[in-house]
Parts: sequence; structure tokens; C-alpha cells
Amino acid sequence: MRIELQKIGDVLVSRPAGREAFLAISAYNLKDLKEDEEIEIDFFGVKVIAPSWADEVITKIAERFKNVKLLNAENETVQATLKTLREYSGLKI
Repeated sequence: MRIELQKIGDVLVSRPAGREAFLAISAYNLKDLKEDEEIEIDFFGVKVIAPSWADEVITKIAERFKNVKLLNAENETVQATLKTLREYSGLKI
């Protein structure tokens, strides 16, 4: 399953917006998937992503699924946010 974050927006900020995004992704994309299903999170087209938004989405997906891959994550803000999540939220991907 590929989750294209650009479909949600190119500026992804705020914890409440992240919660809303996670609920939508869960309802429409992740609903019937098993925990060993491969999940690809695609950052293509994302200009800005805040740690609070990503914690509500990326961290929760990574906690639920064992095989999560990050695609097109070279953007500096994406890299900085992932670093923050790895340090403070225990993100393992």
C-alpha cells in the first residue's frame, strides 16, 4: 500500500491536522490491512512537514505496521522531522 502524502497537502503542519489525516488514512487506506503488509509512505511533493503532524501520522503508522518504507524523503524538512521523531518519539524507520 502506498500512501501519497501530497494528496493530503504539500504543507503538513499541526497535531490536530495530523490526527485528522491519520483518521482518514486509517479509514480509507489501512482499514483491512494486516500488520505485516508493506506500507510505503511517499513524501513526493511535500514542501514542509512539522514534527507534530508527522508524529500523529508517520509514528502511528510505524507502530501499527512492521514493514514501513519511506519514499522520496530527501527534502530537508522531511529529514529534519524524521530525525526529531527518531530522537523523541522512538521512530524506528
